[in-house]
This record gives sequence, C-alpha cells and structure tokens, in this order.
Amino acid sequence: MSLALTMSKERNDVVERAKAERRHFQRARVELAGRFFLPNDNREADCRVVDLSPGGAQITSETVPGDDAPIVLYVEGFGRLEGNVVRPSEGAFSVNFHCSAMKRDKIAEQLTLYMNRDVVDAATVRRHDRAATEGLARFTRANGEVLNCEVLDLSLSGVSLKTEVRPPMGEIVLIGQTAGRVVRHHENGIAIEFVATPHDKAQTEQPSNPFLVVR
Repeated sequence: MSLALTMSKERNDVVERAKAERRHFQRARVELAGRFFLPNDNREADCRVVDLSPGGAQITSETVPGDDAPIVLYVEGFGRLEGNVVRPSEGAFSVNFHCSAMKRDKIAEQLTLYMNRDVVDAATVRRHDRAATEGLARFTRANGEVLNCEVLDLSLSGVSLKTEVRPPMGEIVLIGQTAGRVVRHHENGIAIEFVATPHDKAQTEQPSNPFLVVR
C-alpha cells in the first residue's frame, strides 16, 4: 500500500471514530476566517467566526446585516453554510443555520476534528516516522517518558488510547500539544480527559447563545 493511501486510511479511521463518538454539544470557541454574502442586497464582506456549533455561529465583522436577513456564510475549513442573521449588534452578529440533519452531522464531525487537531495530527503521522516505533501516535508522561500508542476513540472531551503502559489515574499526560488527565484504565489501554487551560475555562464560562444548542 502506498504512503498516500496509508495516510488517507489512517485519517479516515480517526474520522470514523470521531463520528462514532459524536454527541450534540452547545458550542466551541474558534478563530476562523470567513466571508459572507447577503442575497437580499447583493453584498459581500469578510468576517471572523469566533463561536461555532452544528446549529449556528457567532460572527464579528465591520459589516453587520439586519436582523433575520438571509445569509450565505463561507467558513475556512467548513465550507458553505446558509442561515439567517439573529441578534445583530455593533461589530457582531449571530447566524442560525438552516441545514439538514446530515449537514449538521458533518459540521459536528468537522468541529470535533478541528478541536482535536493536535491529537488527529499525532494519530496521522507519516509512515516513515512510524517505521521504527510501530505506533499511530505518541503520548508524553509527566516524567518525560514518551510512549507509543494508538488512538481508539476521539471526542471533544477526551481520547481513548491503546497502550501497554498504563500511567496511574490522575496523571497529566501530553498528546500532540494537548494536555489531558488519565481518568480510566480499560482492557486495551487508558482513557484521557482533556484538561482545559485557564483561557479555555474563561471562554467556557461566558454566557451561551440559546440558538447554538443542538438538541
């Protein structure tokens, strides 16, 4: 099997695991470039997407459309999304997406991968990098020991790893650039819960927008 096909298969495996673990979540703080089009008055403008979920987004822009205006939003890495403007204010507005259940599932998958991009990158390292180690990824223990592992399941809140070495529960480890805490030992390895940084916690504690909740 060629290197390109092997890498593609490994990434697809991670995607499938993420889809299997997908659950509805309220929102995720992001920083993505975007551009939107307003069909009613044929205007376009650049924007930044700062908050995203399968149900909608929070946008910052110098151009703020009127309430309930139809909008076509292009988000870097997420593609074309349609909806209506809600809660416009100075320099910002929200968008309520109009999309099928299948499209929402796709956004959830993309968002899960985006929020876990460090882990996904670690799980899809190049074949020649893995030749000597025979592992899909690596994690670093608190004592600096680097261990080979395989990503079994992936979600916004954590990751399950296949590993022969099982650090004690409560130990902080690093996978990619993401820190996590060992919360469970299972038959094949360990479960890790991602640890929020103080910056992440501050963002999470901000009031949420009701329209972003997907039920």
